[in-house]
Formats: sequence, C-alpha cells, structure tokens
Amino acid sequence: MSLISVEKTITIAMSVTDRHASADWYGAMLGFELLYHADEAGWSEMQTKTPGVTLGFGEHTKPAPGNCVPVFGIADLDAGRAKLEEAGVKFDGPTDVVEGMVKTATFYDPDGNALMLAQDLTGGA
Repeated sequence: MSLISVEKTITIAMSVTDRHASADWYGAMLGFELLYHADEAGWSEMQTKTPGVTLGFGEHTKPAPGNCVPVFGIADLDAGRAKLEEAGVKFDGPTDVVEGMVKTATFYDPDGNALMLAQDLTGGA
C-alpha cells in the first residue's frame, strides 16, 4: 500500500522557448493533439498517443533541455503533500496555484530527481 494515491494520469513537463512552435512540431512530427494553450500561465498541453499521458510545455527564455519532470495527477494535492512531508519528502517551496486551472507542487526523490503532483482545478477531469 502506498502513502498517497495518484491518479491514472501523467504529464511529462518539458522546458521550451516557444510553446506554440513546440506544439506545432509535436503535432506534425508525432501526431500529438493540442489540448490547450494557457498563455496567461505560460503553459501548453498535448495529448500523446498513450491514454492518460500528456506532454506539458513550460515556456522559458533559457530552457533546460533534458530536464523533464514527471507530473502525477492527484485528487487532493494538499492532503497528499501533507502525507509526503510527514514522511520526510522534500518539496521545492510552496504549492503553486493557477486559479481555475491547476494546483502543483514539486518534490524530490532520494537522488534529487524532481517530480510533481498536480490537482486539476478545472472541474473537467
């Protein structure tokens, strides 16, 4: 039995310089479908060919290629985070919230690999 229960979704977060151009490239090259561009949040998501697996593009002026962060969906981020913190898991600062969109929190495995929890706030998932 695990400490928290993650959902059957995973978002692979990638650092890019131009989310719109990246979405066009992944669509043309791999046939992935654009889910949305959230320009106010600097974020875009695409559906891969694998159910429950999406690519998320975070826009940065100096992207860090190779720095993918698996993002695990969770129904109640606050409760999950509290349980992980009680178990000694290190988090990277406070939980980030984009109202009406998503709540996220980055944490680290014992080797320092970044992982993220995300709670959908759109009411659609």
